[in-house]
Amino acid sequence: MAARQAPPNSDTATAAALNALKWPRRLTLAGLWAERLARAFWPLWTVLLLAFSAAAFGLHEVGTLLQVQIGLGLVALLALASLIWGFRKFRRPTSDEALIRLDASLPGRPIATLRDSQAIGADDAQSSAVWRVHLARMAEKARAARAVPPDLQLASRDRWSLRYVALTAAVMAALFGSFWRAAEVVAIGPGPAQAIPSGPVWEGWARPPAYTGKPVLYLNDITAGEFEVPVGSRIQIRVYGDNAEAQIEQTIAQVARPAPESPGSESQAAAAIPEGLKGLTELVVSQSGRLAIGGPGGRDWQVIATPDTAPTIAVSGEMGREADGRFKQEFKASDDYGVTAGRVTISLQPEKVTRRYGLEIDPEIWEPVTLDLPMPMKGNRTEITQTLVDDLSEHVFSNMPVSMVFTALDAAGNEGSAAPYEVTLPGKRFFDPMANAVIEMRRDILWNRENLPRALELLKAIGNRPEELTRSQNAAKRLRVLVRQADAMALPLTDGQRDEVVKELWDIAFMFEEGDLGNAFERLQRAQDQLEEAMRNGASPEEIDQLMKEMQQAMREYLKELGQQAQQNGDRQDGEGAQQGGQTITQDQLQQMLDEIERLMKEGKTAEAMALMEELRQLMENLQVQQGQGQGQGGEGQGQGTMKDLGETLKDQQGLSDDAYRDMQRGRNGQPGTDPGELADRQRELRDKLNEMQNGKLPGDGSEKGEEGRERLGEAERAMREAEEALRQGDLAGALDKQAEAMERLRQGMRDFGDALADLEREPGAEGGNQEPRDARRVDPNAVDPLGREPGDSARIGSDRNMVQNNPDQRAQELLDEIRRRSGEAGRPDAELDYLKRLLDLF
Repeated sequence: MAARQAPPNSDTATAAALNALKWPRRLTLAGLWAERLARAFWPLWTVLLLAFSAAAFGLHEVGTLLQVQIGLGLVALLALASLIWGFRKFRRPTSDEALIRLDASLPGRPIATLRDSQAIGADDAQSSAVWRVHLARMAEKARAARAVPPDLQLASRDRWSLRYVALTAAVMAALFGSFWRAAEVVAIGPGPAQAIPSGPVWEGWARPPAYTGKPVLYLNDITAGEFEVPVGSRIQIRVYGDNAEAQIEQTIAQVARPAPESPGSESQAAAAIPEGLKGLTELVVSQSGRLAIGGPGGRDWQVIATPDTAPTIAVSGEMGREADGRFKQEFKASDDYGVTAGRVTISLQPEKVTRRYGLEIDPEIWEPVTLDLPMPMKGNRTEITQTLVDDLSEHVFSNMPVSMVFTALDAAGNEGSAAPYEVTLPGKRFFDPMANAVIEMRRDILWNRENLPRALELLKAIGNRPEELTRSQNAAKRLRVLVRQADAMALPLTDGQRDEVVKELWDIAFMFEEGDLGNAFERLQRAQDQLEEAMRNGASPEEIDQLMKEMQQAMREYLKELGQQAQQNGDRQDGEGAQQGGQTITQDQLQQMLDEIERLMKEGKTAEAMALMEELRQLMENLQVQQGQGQGQGGEGQGQGTMKDLGETLKDQQGLSDDAYRDMQRGRNGQPGTDPGELADRQRELRDKLNEMQNGKLPGDGSEKGEEGRERLGEAERAMREAEEALRQGDLAGALDKQAEAMERLRQGMRDFGDALADLEREPGAEGGNQEPRDARRVDPNAVDPLGREPGDSARIGSDRNMVQNNPDQRAQELLDEIRRRSGEAGRPDAELDYLKRLLDLF
């Protein structure tokens, strides 16, 4: 059976089914119209929306009349071109097309079947019956037809989404622009512009400063006789057309000026104010007064200018002291629109200082210290409460009477200051007597550098027999080196010399405070001494708490050491306590004593706490402690290890110097080099490593050669510091000189330490020495270092012969020959020749 296209079937059921498709077909046809209009004319309405947005935002008011007319012409041409393009692309939809689209949305295309007629077998009754059944089924499916929505997607035609840009601009213009501005474009023409009868004669806006958070006021909507704005608000008034009656009278601003696009100079506009201003006029509100606009629709207001008051700030509570020396001070600040920043200025009050000892002479002139106050990261700043935490322990103001002035600032630049707050500025406190004495001398030198001779004499006196006063012999040795170096400085000291001396004194004081901490018992004694000293001196609760924690940790370590020794000796001891006279004292009992001491201190019963502290001290001293034997042995091994570490430091310094030289050559050739900051960081790491070795035990400590070696290491450290500063400043040549000086001082120090070890070995029965002659030891006679040098006495780097002359290997000889060859080439840069010469002098 075949089907052919024919006029609509006249069967009643079929006709009824097709008649039921009337509204779905009409709606689908409307969708086709919308779809084809959108596809054909989207460029046109895009151009029109963009033109409306520009006019509503007043873009035509920026340029001249000719420029506006040219812009209008371009818009007209684009609109005409878009219209022509749309008519060429548009194709009018028909009812049959709507029916076809509707049929395509249904399964089996029933509408096409209903519109067909039976082609063959029409005379056969059975065939006709089948056809009617088929039509009935298709009619049932056709009744489910619904209107097909249009396809309005234009992404394939508008690849840059210009239609969305235009629509967004139109919405923003409708919300924030002015329809009157858009209508004003109609008046622009080749002849004189006429006032728009339907629009306003003027428009005005009052814009408060952004930091106030207040909204913009539209003056045309204000019908009351007065309104309120903050001082600093900008009032903008635009007069449209050539309306001579729209005069502006005001007493709220000292100067009224036209906007930049208005013709004429500022002076001309200011002179024309009594006569009336045209165009856009801007007033900055500075005082309360009258604002009037004449002409049709004019207004007269009394403007109330609310001033922006200065912020207020005040100190809250007493100043506190942290255990590490930091001070903390709470403050409160407020402002009508919010505090934006703050600072505190700290000034010394020399008239309130007890002028005795090193403070008898007048102080040097010290500029006040200014610190930024912390501000909340988020939230409202009209009322804030914050705590300033900082550390000025190393400053001369530390533990001195000072005057602190807290100042708050707001967004308008107003400042408010609190009354001067006079207080003794907290700082780090030292409880070891030697540390406290060193800090006092440091303070005297900072007070006035003329105190240096007196301070040095006192430092010599307290360092005469340090073993009777301190547990840190290393700090005492470092102090002696510093005293010799400072004694050789020319007076008066420069700022750099003074800062170097006080920095070293600060480090030495910390060493005295911490002690050498040779074993757990010494650490415990140091903690007990510091806690007792803090109790006597009325330390802050934070300091007492910190020292109590340190003593608890030292006690735990000491008890652990007792348990280990007891196990080694076969005693029944679990490490959780100790024995005194056969009675076991547990760690819990010791902790109870510590808790009791802490409670007494909090209650202000210092005498009782001191007595219990003394009882605890005697208890710990009477414990059965068995120290290990043979601690004096191995001194030579420690010396050998230190010499090895110094050799590694020298090797690393040489490698860094080579890298710096290569970077200098690359710079001369215009090639990129290593980041100077990276080289400076490597130099700092080497200096820190050397400083760490200086703080520990060095070979020959106490001997003349040992002290000379320690002094050479101090000179090497200063050269490394100067090399680091030169690297950070990009001065590679200067850095190379300082690095060469540092290497030379390292070699001299290692030779001094080697001589000290050799002298120690020659003394029979000396502590740490070895009575066996050096020649009898198992030493490889052919052992040399990578540069072909024989190790000197006790592995020191220097021997009585020069390098690379004691049977050097082939590689070392080749390196030396290459350096000599390059140094003889006169065409090389002067900096390179100088560097090669230094290498030959060194090796």
